[in-house]
Amino acid sequence: MSEKNFIGIDVSKDSLDVAIAHSEEFKNFANTEEGQRDLKDFISSRRPALIVLEATGGFERGVLRELASARLPVVPVNPRQVRDFAKAMGILAKTDKIDARVIARFAEAVKPEARPLRTEEEDRLDSLNARRFQIVEMLTAERNRLSHATKWTKKGIQGHIRMLERLLEEINGEMDDLIKNSPIWRQKDKILQSIPGTGKVMARTVLADVPEIGTMNRKQISALVGVAPLNRDSGKYKGRRSIWGGRSKVRAVLYMCAVTAIRCNSKIKVFYKRLREAGKCFKVAITACMRKLLVIINSMIKTETCWNS
Repeated sequence: MSEKNFIGIDVSKDSLDVAIAHSEEFKNFANTEEGQRDLKDFISSRRPALIVLEATGGFERGVLRELASARLPVVPVNPRQVRDFAKAMGILAKTDKIDARVIARFAEAVKPEARPLRTEEEDRLDSLNARRFQIVEMLTAERNRLSHATKWTKKGIQGHIRMLERLLEEINGEMDDLIKNSPIWRQKDKILQSIPGTGKVMARTVLADVPEIGTMNRKQISALVGVAPLNRDSGKYKGRRSIWGGRSKVRAVLYMCAVTAIRCNSKIKVFYKRLREAGKCFKVAITACMRKLLVIINSMIKTETCWNS
């Protein structure tokens, strides 16, 4: 075996399929604690240069931690990137074995940059925040149903709303405790909530979904969240710039904060007014304000500075 082996892992709920670039070798392991340990031993013996697997909504967490614990170079990637890579190579068929081989070739060709994996506490905060968003969505749906509910269904909906409100309160409390018990998060939370237009929801979302905050420059953080305008030009054609991709939950909260900030945050208010006077429509102006607010947040976290109007 070469010392530089690029390995792809196709992750599903029950199994882990492993392939090595330029090799016919293929292995299947159960996606259990025992299977993950066996996979780690197998990969360790292959002296990997890079291991790539797709982020699959949580099924990859166990194997990621197991491989990282052995200090193996493992990187989770967006499944869309791998599928687009497969299409570019003319590979349209899709099976677990094919996917594992495509991921291995993707690892070799693209060599995605390895980033530090989340700690267990970061995973916990992220999971709680994701669950919080789910409960808020369910509450909104039930409250909308309540407004036109019949006398036969009203009581049940009201009971469900009360239960969801209790769950939301419990999750908020658990997230608050996590943040208070971490000196680093506590300081970041203080900085985030000092900014006019932001609040607890924004602070929790940034801490949970953007652990990279404060470690990137303005262009990188804007692209990561998905508020950087992307070009759509070809030859003489100049297309409209638009935002796309990124971390949708953060972007949704950032939008609401920007709407508030154009009224109560002096810097954002002046910036928004200047854009509107220049003829920019609301959508363009508010998106620019979202980006500016994010860049301010990133800079303040980097310099550990609270807001000073």
